[in-house]
Amino acid sequence: MNRVLWIGIGLLGVGLILLVANHGSGVTFGMGNDVFARTLYLGIWGAVLGAVILGSGMRFGNIARQLAIWALIILALVAGYQYRYELQDIASRVTAGLVPGSPIFVTDGNGRSAVMLERANDGHFIVNADVNGQSVEFLVDTGASRTVLTSYDAKRIGIDVDALQFSIPVSTANGRTLAARAIADRIVIGAIVRDRLPVYVSRAGELSQNLLGMNYLDTLSGYDVRGERMTMRD
Repeated sequence: MNRVLWIGIGLLGVGLILLVANHGSGVTFGMGNDVFARTLYLGIWGAVLGAVILGSGMRFGNIARQLAIWALIILALVAGYQYRYELQDIASRVTAGLVPGSPIFVTDGNGRSAVMLERANDGHFIVNADVNGQSVEFLVDTGASRTVLTSYDAKRIGIDVDALQFSIPVSTANGRTLAARAIADRIVIGAIVRDRLPVYVSRAGELSQNLLGMNYLDTLSGYDVRGERMTMRD
């Protein structure tokens, strides 16, 4: 072991001398100095590792098996990193299938964030958003000019409903009612974030579903519906 160590140190020293001597030309043994330095470094470590393994007394078959296992582990880690976005997309799709309204996070060809929604059993598109740190379920409603919150969810996200003035007439599935103006500090859907979005708040008991309206959709670069899927692009 000591002999291998001194041989490695000697080779490293010779390599450093060659690099210093050939600094002006930038080439050592026909290779660029940076390539030569990396080759020298990896070669010495490979020789030391090989000597340690061979000196351990392990059988060649066991050594080969261990090296193959580590190679597969490293390959899996590298592949997981390279395909991390695709794996995230698969995980989002599985979650969307298990939890209705869960957005599927994707990145389009231009590198922009996008969210895909699966159509619910009733034919509508439902999305779970994070509003002021609280999970809020919305019905995507292109017929609503403004995003509308129920009184209950408005309270949950920190709006002082009792201080609001309900004077704005709005039409809902339950008929006409009065709503009040308010501000949602932050709405997060997937990787799409919108701050200080104006919203309406309905009077207590007069709206059963939060509506994600056109004032939110108009902030997007685009959205479309194809078959059973809606895509919203940041």
